[in-house]
Amino acid sequence: MIAERASARSRMKGGLRRGAYLLPSLFTIGNMLLGFYAIVCGLEGQFRKAALAVFVAGVLDMLDGRIARMTGTESDFGKEYDSLADVITFGLSPALLCYLWGLRAFAEDSWLLCVFYMVCAATRLARFNVQKRVVDSRFFVGLPMPAAAGAICSLLFFAPEYSADVKVFMQVVVAIALLLIGVLMVSTFRYKSFKSFDLRRRWSYRAFVPFAAILLVIVFLPRATFLAIAVLYTLSAPLATVISRLRRPHAPRAEQPPPPPPAEARP
Repeated sequence: MIAERASARSRMKGGLRRGAYLLPSLFTIGNMLLGFYAIVCGLEGQFRKAALAVFVAGVLDMLDGRIARMTGTESDFGKEYDSLADVITFGLSPALLCYLWGLRAFAEDSWLLCVFYMVCAATRLARFNVQKRVVDSRFFVGLPMPAAAGAICSLLFFAPEYSADVKVFMQVVVAIALLLIGVLMVSTFRYKSFKSFDLRRRWSYRAFVPFAAILLVIVFLPRATFLAIAVLYTLSAPLATVISRLRRPHAPRAEQPPPPPPAEARP
C-alpha cells in the first residue's frame, strides 16, 4: 500500500514536471500565433489590430523566459524554439506589415527596406544566441527584437490610415524607422534589459500609484502613449552613450619633460 502511494506520488510529480516544461513552450506558441495573426490582419488592412497582436506577442515573449527561469525549466530546445518564433513575430511580421501598410506604394523597390529590417533582426538574434553567456545580463547589446518590432508597430498603431496630404510624409517616416531601427538592432549600444525586475518580491503600495497613472494614460491616450514609450526606449541607449561621453572628464595632458641643460661651450 505504501509502495503504491509512493509510486502514485512519483508519477504525479513527473507529470507536474513535464507540465512545467511545457508551459514556457505554450507561451512561445502563442507568440507565433499572434505573429501570424498580425500578418493576416495586415492582409485585410486592419493595421491597428495587427499592431496590437505584435504588442501582446512581446508580452508573451517576455513571460516565457521568466516562467522558464522561475520554474527551473530552461532548456536548449526552449531557447531555439523561442528564437524561431521571434524571427517570425518580430522580424517578418513588422517588415511585411510596413510593406502592406503603404511602402509598396512609396517606391518600386521599397520592399528592400523591409528585407533590410528583417535581415538585421535575424542577425541581432543570432548574435544574442552566441553572446548571451559572455555579456552583462542586465543589458542587451543592441536594440532587442521585441522592442524593435514594438517601435515599428507603434507607428502603424499611431497612424493605421493616413490622409492624402500626409501620405508621403508618413511613408518617409516609416522608411527611415525601418533603416534606423535595423541599424540599432545590430549596433553595440547597451539597452536596459529589466531582467532584474523581480515579480516575486513584495512591493509597497506606493508603487501602484505610478503604475495606475501609466494605465490611465494608456487607456485614454493609447496611440500617443505606445509611440512615446517606443521612441524613448529606442533612443535611450544612444542618448545615454552620448551623455556619458560628454560628461567624461578629459584626460589631463601629459607634462612635457624639462628641456635638457644647455651644453657647455667648448674652450
